[in-house]
Amino acid sequence: MGCVRHNPLCASLLISSLLFGCASLPRDPVPPAYADKVTLLDGTQVRYWGDRSPSNINALAAEKWAQVRAARPYLLKQGTRPQISFLAISGGGSDGAFGAGLLVGWTARGNRPEFDIVTGISTGALTAPFAFLGPRYDPALKQVYTTYSTDQLVKKQPIRGLLGGEGLASNAPLAQVIASYVDADFLQQVAHEHARGRRLLIGTTNLDAQRPVIWDMGKIASSGDPRALELFRNVLLASAAIPGVFPPVYIDVQAEGQIREEMHVDGGTTNQVFLLPTQIRSGAMDAKLGINPVRHLYIIRNGRVAPEFKAVKASTLAIAGRSISTLIKTQGIGDLYQMYEFARQNGIDYNVAYIPGDFPDTSTEAFDPRYMSNLFDLGYKLGKSGTEWKRTPPRLSSPL
Repeated sequence: MGCVRHNPLCASLLISSLLFGCASLPRDPVPPAYADKVTLLDGTQVRYWGDRSPSNINALAAEKWAQVRAARPYLLKQGTRPQISFLAISGGGSDGAFGAGLLVGWTARGNRPEFDIVTGISTGALTAPFAFLGPRYDPALKQVYTTYSTDQLVKKQPIRGLLGGEGLASNAPLAQVIASYVDADFLQQVAHEHARGRRLLIGTTNLDAQRPVIWDMGKIASSGDPRALELFRNVLLASAAIPGVFPPVYIDVQAEGQIREEMHVDGGTTNQVFLLPTQIRSGAMDAKLGINPVRHLYIIRNGRVAPEFKAVKASTLAIAGRSISTLIKTQGIGDLYQMYEFARQNGIDYNVAYIPGDFPDTSTEAFDPRYMSNLFDLGYKLGKSGTEWKRTPPRLSSPL
């Protein structure tokens, strides 16, 4: 969620929907008793709750490392410890240009790793598939985050939204952009990397259940189901669907033989950034699998973490908008601390990068190409220099 921070109109529209929206459209939701029992596609498990460890986590880990042994045996060379890297990309709206530039600059530096797991939330969900498939998609990353303006991604419809619609703007243009990049060939490439033991995970929020959902995009791509491409695109669109501003994405599922629908919105509603459910502990699984990897976690926080002084107008919308943006920033910082503790408990090397506090926000709209180009260039410079990574969350002076 980053639109609120960068665009007063976006914040005003969201607040207006909360104050005035009262009508609703008919829908066929999943009954509460079946929330844990629904299936989709051909019944293959392609997702799990983000707030608890999957019941079959050991089987998932065994499958992954069996794939690694078959496709990347060099990682398990006798007498060495496999070095694996994780990448977690946060939400942040147009600030996603920072993370895109950082990745492209990292490629230019020459030591960007092949990430074992890539995760994305909100704008990070749009970056993550390109990051997962590697540097050959750097030109696409740059194009997405430096050339598209608000009008090319969003169609405003405030009256419709306030009179009972699902959002104050249509994200149909964004859906078209996603479809232009994510085609059948793209899906096949994701499936190929999944078969090598790599994982692409995207976070959404099941608004009915009020819980985060982690989608295994490689599993979707590998399913062979004719509906896989549509689901893949819908998950990306849902992760960036800011509640109240954009309409939610409805995911059809089967519950007790009947087709029902789940309402999914911006993953940033429940997490600004994530890696895996925090209950997971790798030590016991590593011992069972006979592995002893060295793990490195890189987190890109597409936003600022330092306080930013701004005189707030004495009006309801201005006060509420500033409060919401402050809440989102604070939630993002809290997620960085939560992931730091997760890394500490699992012996993972922790690294985080975020937008420097002295870089001015000069954006004049939700997606301002000039601002995004400047931010991309900053990220590129930091990525190429290799000096952007901090070893602790903000406001923590030294590693524990």
